[in-house]
Amino acid sequence: MEINILNDQEAATLRELIAASSHIVICGHKSPDGDAIGSSLGWQYYLESLGKDVHVIVPDPYPDFLHWLPNIQTVIRYDKFGDRASELLHEADLVCCLDFNTTSRVENMEQTLLSSPGKFILVDHHPVPDFDKASLIVSHPEASSTSELVFRLIWQLGGFDQLNDKWAQCIYCGMMTDTGGFTYNSTDPSIYFIISQLLTKHIDKDKIYRNVFNNYSSWALRLRGYIISQKLNVFDDLHATYYAVSRYELEEFHFIKGDLEGLVNEPLRIRGAKLSISLRQDTEKDNLVWVSLRSVDDFPCNQLAGEYFNGGGHFNASGGRFNGTLDEAIATTRKAIQAYAELLKK
Repeated sequence: MEINILNDQEAATLRELIAASSHIVICGHKSPDGDAIGSSLGWQYYLESLGKDVHVIVPDPYPDFLHWLPNIQTVIRYDKFGDRASELLHEADLVCCLDFNTTSRVENMEQTLLSSPGKFILVDHHPVPDFDKASLIVSHPEASSTSELVFRLIWQLGGFDQLNDKWAQCIYCGMMTDTGGFTYNSTDPSIYFIISQLLTKHIDKDKIYRNVFNNYSSWALRLRGYIISQKLNVFDDLHATYYAVSRYELEEFHFIKGDLEGLVNEPLRIRGAKLSISLRQDTEKDNLVWVSLRSVDDFPCNQLAGEYFNGGGHFNASGGRFNGTLDEAIATTRKAIQAYAELLKK
């Protein structure tokens, strides 16, 4: 089974970039998820094992259910510690951009990121990478996650044996969260070889699952139940669903980041459902609605996200944003579902 993903020239380039660097910064995308954080911490563990000075920077908060991850206390948030993040990026010899395909995904941090004098590498599993400054782009949209790609890089570079269970927890968590607990985008047999190797580090995969998926507050559980029972709109004839939740409803249930993680997948449990869309009004900014889309089989939710919600992503898992009111976002969602009616009916 082939685990290596770099050709000889790419492998040599990566080794040279790492060898020539003393101060390395790893960057994740805005609203970092389990894969962004897991891959970043996993890559950090590897680079530190080589004696490098390494820092992880993300634009804003990560979900509450990731607070247990090893070394997560070292992650620097740009929205809280902008001066420190800017200083580290200015001092960096090498900047590793993980789990995003274009610098616009870091939003307010973009100009600070691009002003770094260091060299750049990009490692990502989203389609169509767009990063001219990168000295090396490792792009594999067919991969389950960026964490999987980080594992493969470390394996190819010969670093697997020297890493421990803390590293393995980060990689496993990233792979698990980006596949919904290995329920989608996870049919490649090599994924399970990678899992088998991570288990040799004596990680407790069941506890990792509980830490992520069984870690809600009572308010979060009430919010999720409220949305499914009161807010879910179902188009039975089109095999599509959507729900929309306002900032006032979020405040009523004491919403914190991560409380609705994965909820967009739940409507796909409905028999025959092909498409699920989540609309969440931003809790601070007016005229901003966050959109998540999930689909099954041959429905391209990334295409719909790009056409109607300024977004994109994977074929069956995408995201976007709507600049307008929640009512306008709902109207656009209904229009989008009708526009794709023929494909949804297949």
